[in-house]
Amino acid sequence: MEYRRLGHGEFEDLSSRILYEDNHVLVFNKIPGEIVQGDKTGDECLAETLKAFIAERDGKPGKVFLGIPHRLDRPVSGIVVFAKTSKALSRLSEMFRTGDMHKTYWALCCNPPEKESAELVNWLSRNEKMNKSFITREGTKEAKLAKLIYRHLGNTDRYSLLEVQLLTGRHHQIRCQLAGIGCVIKGDLKYGAPRSNPDGGICLHSHEIKFVHPVRKDEMDIIAPPPSSWKGVEKFSD
Repeated sequence: MEYRRLGHGEFEDLSSRILYEDNHVLVFNKIPGEIVQGDKTGDECLAETLKAFIAERDGKPGKVFLGIPHRLDRPVSGIVVFAKTSKALSRLSEMFRTGDMHKTYWALCCNPPEKESAELVNWLSRNEKMNKSFITREGTKEAKLAKLIYRHLGNTDRYSLLEVQLLTGRHHQIRCQLAGIGCVIKGDLKYGAPRSNPDGGICLHSHEIKFVHPVRKDEMDIIAPPPSSWKGVEKFSD
């Protein structure tokens, strides 16, 4: 199988955003606008781009295997885990399903929260046509329980930085629940932000992931620095 040839700049950019790689796992720092898996837009997805990168870098003549055990929304940045073997894909998918992948997000919000830290518990209902989730009442048809824990890390000149730990995995969960307490994420027009970001993304970043390696069984702890456009968060990155 032949993959497209990457330009020098694109090749170097992809190489610089690999956070960890071995024979079984590849952990990548996604930027806003990239789609992890193909969708109706027909745009080339990150998985296919990385296959082309691996084929070129490693001189692979045949098909490159790169499984997708989870996804990030297109406007979200940060850690994406790919599987380089079918064994790793099966085990990583199960870890994401059972919550054995411990993910921490950073959210740059337009307003600070009233409480410095809290657990948010809501029932979320998804509107497929609008591609949006809403906080609703318990017992609403098809509503799902959503839980997260946030901690206010501090403020930049204009925004507040929250650390978020997901306890469930619902559609647009962080975006919807933070908006519900008045902490709309910067650039997130869908959930009430006053203006968009220049790159079209939102300031929600998958910052850290902890998991047990699917084959070697050692503890993994990987951190992705936020995009350079996040002004003022450097002091929280130590």
